[in-house]
Amino acid sequence: MTPAAWRARFRAGEVRQTAALCPGYMQANIAIIPAAWADDFEAFLRANPAACPMLARGTAGEWGLPALGDFDLRHDLPLYRLFRNGQAVARVQDVADHWTPDMTAFAIGCSLSFEAALVAAGVSLRCHGAGRSCSAFDTAIPNHAAGGFGGRLVVSMRAIPADQVALATVITKAHPETHGAPVHAGDPAAIGVDLTRPIDGIGLTDLLPGEVPVFWACGVTMERAIASARLPFAITHAPGHMLITDHRLKGLT
Repeated sequence: MTPAAWRARFRAGEVRQTAALCPGYMQANIAIIPAAWADDFEAFLRANPAACPMLARGTAGEWGLPALGDFDLRHDLPLYRLFRNGQAVARVQDVADHWTPDMTAFAIGCSLSFEAALVAAGVSLRCHGAGRSCSAFDTAIPNHAAGGFGGRLVVSMRAIPADQVALATVITKAHPETHGAPVHAGDPAAIGVDLTRPIDGIGLTDLLPGEVPVFWACGVTMERAIASARLPFAITHAPGHMLITDHRLKGLT
């Protein structure tokens, strides 16, 4: 199915995680915030490019990002999360009723996009497939603050065979727009990660014999920044429920 076909299904009410959907196309984290905070938020993204590689910024009130495709951000994600005063308060399937003329959208690269490149290169990836996904964790690593935005880095984790970690690193390093190379491989405690506490309880956390936990910077970091700034209102995608764009990942067709 094409990205447009999946977005149509989400607009019609289907809710599902987007891992492994539309291989070869970029998926994106989405943050939608009041315009008064937008410049500081962009500064935060640019100060933390591994976690938050900015793909596009909209203008106030605009519900599309033409550089990434023909879609309506009010309807075309499978699930959204609402924040008030920096706290997550609800998950909804449509945000048209929450959209105001000052809402400004940002699209940030997502590591689900590079999974197809890993699989194509022969990396064994148990978290890539229908009904499966990687997991995400809070770390002890502080972000570079900008304005009121700060918080700590969030990482995604994939269990990679030890003899394929170097290959996975080379492949993902070539895709800085989707977080680039891993930030850590090996002992989770070294970066303050507890593998028993994945964010929202989502994703595979087990390790098989011969596998190494490999960690990439994750776009959920922007949620921690929104929380630290205590924005009066914000909208994000729900973790794992990304925008599927019309933009192809370089090197994959």
